[in-house]
Amino acid sequence: MELLAPSGNFEKLDYAWEYGADAAYIGLKNFSLRAKADNFSGEEYKNISLLKEAYKKRGLTKKLYCAINISFHNEDLKNFLKEVQYFKQYPFDAFIVQDLGAARILKENFPDIPLHLSTQANCINYEAVKVYRDLGFSRVVLGREASLEEVREIKQRVPEMELECFVHGAMCISYSGRCLISAYLTDRSANAGACTHSCRWNYKMYSERPKEEFFVEESERKGELFPVEEGENYTALFSSKDLCMIDYLDEMKEAGVDSLKIEGRMKSIYYTALTTRAYRKKIDFLNGKISADEASPFVEELYNTAHREFTTGFYFSSAEANKTTAGESKSPYMLAGKIGKKLSENEYEFISMNKIDAGIPLEYVGPDICSIVDTGYTLLKPDTKEKMDWVCHGHPCIIKTDKPIAEKFLVRCRENLVTN
Repeated sequence: MELLAPSGNFEKLDYAWEYGADAAYIGLKNFSLRAKADNFSGEEYKNISLLKEAYKKRGLTKKLYCAINISFHNEDLKNFLKEVQYFKQYPFDAFIVQDLGAARILKENFPDIPLHLSTQANCINYEAVKVYRDLGFSRVVLGREASLEEVREIKQRVPEMELECFVHGAMCISYSGRCLISAYLTDRSANAGACTHSCRWNYKMYSERPKEEFFVEESERKGELFPVEEGENYTALFSSKDLCMIDYLDEMKEAGVDSLKIEGRMKSIYYTALTTRAYRKKIDFLNGKISADEASPFVEELYNTAHREFTTGFYFSSAEANKTTAGESKSPYMLAGKIGKKLSENEYEFISMNKIDAGIPLEYVGPDICSIVDTGYTLLKPDTKEKMDWVCHGHPCIIKTDKPIAEKFLVRCRENLVTN
């Protein structure tokens, strides 16, 4: 099974690949459903091409998918046609698209690059998969609403089609691409990549008896009541739990899933690295490359990222998917920074990302190192090599340590040890 990770910018792309992703998906400005992510533009294709080539020289084949999954209006199509030649600069291995008009344009301009159907198309049955196959798609990103049994049947009936399924991350409270809450409340359309995640805001419930009518009031819109309906087969609104299928990857493999997809192009490099690494190790265990004991510590690290309560979504029960979360679990760690180039035997560039005081315990995490605690490090000024008592975000710094670390390791510290 392929492991597919999110990449909202170049740095996240590098960390996704470094921490074990077989492939990563990115968005291009104006045509991605994560408009708030940095996305890619300008001449970034040059850096991506060089990065991909660097991994190839290490014997690592990494794939790059481009998400062009907004709902296209006429004006969007006109702009798309103007920019489609620009896409040829990128080393894309596939396009993720939902709009059939955009798909046709891509097929005409990139006949050799596969088309993957976006989850925004809400494809959850085998007859629909056959239709998209006949239209030239080679892979379908199934809607999160498909159960694992439905996934299995789709693969049995259309075995020539690749199936990609989400395994981790936030879930939309609505069918993907069908939510209007953000557009209604803020005039920012989720279908144009500008979702404000209004379903996760704070609401107060009101009831009117004896009519048994229910209303919600958003915390910043006092006095504006929205009616809530509840039917036999659905419940309304409010924030869903986060999907987590890491304990069921063997079932997904048996069902015929070809690609496991992690959500989160707007998440931090810390989230991207640890989540990708956890799924990489679990897949390696399933493939017999490492033992369960070797994989377990990396899987447990999922709980050291900020997340809502975990759920298996619709894979086993729609009742489980309809449950809402009681809140978000905050990470016990703060990302202190990143390890840069090695300067000497025990000295490395340290790219600080938060203020830390010298002396507090630091932890290093790497692609194959779960964590290393360090209390004997020294922070040095790059020019004079003088000791530093503290370092804050963006300050040039050298870290001296005898721990076995390397470039692209992340450095974290316990949140409760940080002083402002």
